[in-house]
Amino acid sequence: MLAALPLLLIVGALVDIVTRPEGDVRHLPKALWIMIVLFLPLIGSIVWFAAGREYGRRDEQVGPRDQSRYHEDAARTLDRRVRTTEQQLADLDREAEHYERLARLAKLEAEVEQRRATTGDDIPA
Repeated sequence: MLAALPLLLIVGALVDIVTRPEGDVRHLPKALWIMIVLFLPLIGSIVWFAAGREYGRRDEQVGPRDQSRYHEDAARTLDRRVRTTEQQLADLDREAEHYERLARLAKLEAEVEQRRATTGDDIPA
């Protein structure tokens, strides 16, 4: 049972390092922390939990007392333009009109070329 404790500590440290956001890792990059835990398993795990990880950051908690963070998140959500179905349909209509104009232009150019060929006139375009 006691032999499994260091193994659990090492595995727990590795899982914690990998799943922790980059902003919650202190002093060294995540990749270096992983190498330290792999090459110095017991010592690296202890050092990770003692110095490498950020505990209970206040700014990560969003609640009734932390309204500024809540409002920042809400503003960020509003800034992301969520396209409605009507906007997508309007874009598709504009695209269809564009291709219809291109087809009409190609048809007119073909008619001009056909008239030039039948009349034999060499009118510059």
